[in-house]
Amino acid sequence: MREVAVAGSDGAGSGGAADVRSALQRMRRRGGLPVAFGGLFSGVRQFRISELTGTTTNSLRGLAITPGNGLGGKVLTMSRPISVADYPTSRAISHEYDAAVGAEGLRSMLAVPVVVRGQVRGVLYGALRQPVVLGDRALSSAVEAARELERALEHELAQELAARDEAQRLLAEARKRRLRGEPPWAPPTEETDPAVWEEVREAHGDLRALAHRVPDPQLRAEILTACGRLARAASGRGRERKHPNGVELSPREVDVLACVASGATNSAAAERLGLRPETVKSYLRSSMRKLGAHTRLHAVVEARRAGLLP
Repeated sequence: MREVAVAGSDGAGSGGAADVRSALQRMRRRGGLPVAFGGLFSGVRQFRISELTGTTTNSLRGLAITPGNGLGGKVLTMSRPISVADYPTSRAISHEYDAAVGAEGLRSMLAVPVVVRGQVRGVLYGALRQPVVLGDRALSSAVEAARELERALEHELAQELAARDEAQRLLAEARKRRLRGEPPWAPPTEETDPAVWEEVREAHGDLRALAHRVPDPQLRAEILTACGRLARAASGRGRERKHPNGVELSPREVDVLACVASGATNSAAAERLGLRPETVKSYLRSSMRKLGAHTRLHAVVEARRAGLLP
């Protein structure tokens, strides 16, 4: 299969996949469609069917859809809903995907585009195993589910862009300070009010959590590097990166400790970092072992002493 190309499409993360599954379930429930499937662009140049519900085989999973080919490809090209009463015999579409569709036993089918900010982000399909003309109920439910999915994706995109803008603003401020020969952030002195220290530590934790919501890997790496410099500058360890015993923590282990330092529970840390509570516990145990700490508080103290936390 060739890859589809739609400029400006963003990748579909785990949140996007969950949104697609919810949309497909709504299509089945509201429209009386026993089978629903679809997906979002997983990269700038690739659209594959990734979510299935009501299917009996995996023949459609991972199927790459090319613009203009098949029902979904025609929807990608025309950017409007299309339905066929009998997929295998329809003259309104091409038949590159008949083998996969036939293996699932699908006959009547509809497809609707998912469009965000003028760009097609994916396609939702609904299908029956009988060759019948789909009524208004099925088509309306599919269009409604697509519109709800579009709103969810628009919200996620707005959050990503806001996070990116905030990260770029903070990095620009840090670069200006560095050009003036100052640390990225001015660390509090011994005479500073303790509340200011807590503000610095909270900002550090917020910035680390923010970094993992930024889709640009280079910008994300810059943010984490700046966080490390802030922590080392605040602890007075300059450019030193490692714990005195030679142990170095992973970025996610530092993220978890930053949350713990702010008083967050494992569940609160998991929600803030987009992880499962069990995963947070695993990172916490690993960091405690590396730091030679016996309690959560001891781990935070050792991390600050090592210049890993401010």
